[in-house]
Amino acid sequence: MGGFFFFYAFVLRVSPSVMVEELMRDFAVGGALLGNLSAFYFYAYAGLQMPLGVLMDRLGPRRLMAGAAVLAAGGTLLFALADSITGAYLGRLLIGAGSACSWVGALTLATLMFPPARFALLGGLTQTAGTVGAIFGQAPLGAAVDAFGWRGAMTATALIGLILAILFWTVVEERPRHAATPSAFLGGFRRAAMNRETWLCAICGLAFTAPILAFAGLWGVPYLAAAYGMARPEAAAVLSFCFVGLGIGAPILGWLSDHLGRRKAPLIAAGALSTASLALILYLPSLPIWLICVLLCLNGAGTSALVLTFAAAREHNPPGVSGAAYGIVNTAVIGSGAVFQPLVGLLLDLQWQGEMLAGARVFTPESYRLAFASLLAACVLGLVAGSLMSETHGRQRG
Repeated sequence: MGGFFFFYAFVLRVSPSVMVEELMRDFAVGGALLGNLSAFYFYAYAGLQMPLGVLMDRLGPRRLMAGAAVLAAGGTLLFALADSITGAYLGRLLIGAGSACSWVGALTLATLMFPPARFALLGGLTQTAGTVGAIFGQAPLGAAVDAFGWRGAMTATALIGLILAILFWTVVEERPRHAATPSAFLGGFRRAAMNRETWLCAICGLAFTAPILAFAGLWGVPYLAAAYGMARPEAAAVLSFCFVGLGIGAPILGWLSDHLGRRKAPLIAAGALSTASLALILYLPSLPIWLICVLLCLNGAGTSALVLTFAAAREHNPPGVSGAAYGIVNTAVIGSGAVFQPLVGLLLDLQWQGEMLAGARVFTPESYRLAFASLLAACVLGLVAGSLMSETHGRQRG
């Protein structure tokens, strides 16, 4: 159930990428405002990560995740029915607030209902479920948008959220954790925030997630259409290979890191793979489609470095501080979408030459490549942060 919720949250996360032209036309906005519309999901999601740890302790995952699914479904319906950009902003904000429970809730369920030795595997499999949702939110959702319009497709998606809420309420057992006092939570957060290694993990997570959230999650579809003349369903299907790579790479990289007893070297290697593959996709001219798919798959596999940032943050902090460390790192990971989706849109708007098509702004392939340079800069920053991290050898601080 936790994996299914993370699947649903990822569908909602990437859904704007297959309706870019329709959204710009219906709401009469440019790239910067469209990027901001998509990023409202991340504003709410990132801002709620640390408070949700306390709520999970006090309310338990069953009630909290059922309510969150209702909230995400309601936001999706509001977004589908919005007649102004303000209503669409509010809908995306509610979607992000509801989806914020998906990852931390799934990890809480894994903690409460399974032995500790299975936690890493279940975390990797949950990440795989999310990437399957991202794939579903590309080509299949794009086909639904073409067939029924973006409003009809999102209305149907809202109904799925209501079904998910009912399932959570009726299927998941009630197993609340021991209540954590606000003072204990604040003390743990303070200790994690004072730890230099926590912030290096957070920077790595933000940097290596930026390409998959800003490129594959929003701007990749119109870029492939502009650079290679792909139709939207084809472009969405090609981009889904990025999520295939992430879904395969996350559990494998997690297992390999556990097996080697190393966090730093696998993290840097995966981050370098993500950086190099993105650079090749953007700046090698006239690539065949099959090679773009291969490079996108490698990019997704490199992005799975984000899984190791959580493991390293856990091990760099004492056991009672792990939850706060997770919150800081996950805020940075999700915050990368809030930063880079509108940033890429703003950089595109600055280069716009006034061309319109069916009410939507048209950007050149060169404009996209210049805007995407910000993602490569983020990856380089992540490699620097990773090189400054200390190795934990798979052991947690006492």
